[in-house]
Amino acid sequence: MAASKCSRLNGELSRRFLASVDTVLFDCDGVLWRGDEAIPGAPDLINGLKRANKRVFFLTNNSTKTRSMYAEKLGRLGFKAEPEEVFGTAYCTAIYLRDIARLKGKVYLIGGRALSEEFGAAGIPHLGCGADHVTGTQKDWASVQGDSDVKAVVVGFDEHFSYMKLNRALQYLQDPSCLFIATNTDTRLPLEGGRAIPGTGCLVRAVETAAHRKAQVIGKPSSFLYDCVVKDCGLDPARTVMVGDRLDTDIQMGSTCGIRTLLTLTGFSSLEDAKSYQDSGALSMVPDYYVNSVADLLPALSEERQ
Repeated sequence: MAASKCSRLNGELSRRFLASVDTVLFDCDGVLWRGDEAIPGAPDLINGLKRANKRVFFLTNNSTKTRSMYAEKLGRLGFKAEPEEVFGTAYCTAIYLRDIARLKGKVYLIGGRALSEEFGAAGIPHLGCGADHVTGTQKDWASVQGDSDVKAVVVGFDEHFSYMKLNRALQYLQDPSCLFIATNTDTRLPLEGGRAIPGTGCLVRAVETAAHRKAQVIGKPSSFLYDCVVKDCGLDPARTVMVGDRLDTDIQMGSTCGIRTLLTLTGFSSLEDAKSYQDSGALSMVPDYYVNSVADLLPALSEERQ
């Protein structure tokens, strides 16, 4: 770990930092892009790291894309990437249900196409995708017909989230043996121009409130995405760094997993947020290093390759 927390990476410190790293784990939204615009210089950094024989993986809480969809977006924005380098919550939630929970039954899914496709690829039967409009009266809602084979409720990003979906989730979750899984709890998704939209965490909170239960979270700050990388690809924690824009997800996960952390200020969290956590002693949410943008590492990377 760094000798002191929250040090700015530049100059000689950046060069020594890159020389000490073999594997870089990147968050995506707010780190490599905002919406459909790449952060200036980010593609050059990713591609340069790979040319320098650094291993790069993409760990994202966003459940709206499959691994292949993310690889396509990365390529379209100028990043060299393969689907196998992407560890998103759509893919990792399917892996958790299949390999860890060993689910025997169906999933009631509050989520979109990407989650449905990853569940299908993992052989997990599911229902619930698409719109679910209100019909009937309150008495009908309380006795809505469910599928007796549903053994888990999964909440991810769902643009069709509705009162009826919330109600169906509640009915299933009244059975204490029904698993309750959330892809992530990010409350906002950063877009171009400093704009944002409500994130999956808003939907998760609604279901938790209705069900009087807490969801098990797959995404950061849980270590499960990291665990998936370790299982599939192997890595040396001492020579690995997590790069992210959120202190409460990316940085906290890195701290939990015992790897170094780097905050970039192009997304959700600010340097003032980090200093506040540091002053309060909440060091698991204080990065080892910070940069204004991941592109700040380009000069040091160029020198390392010479």
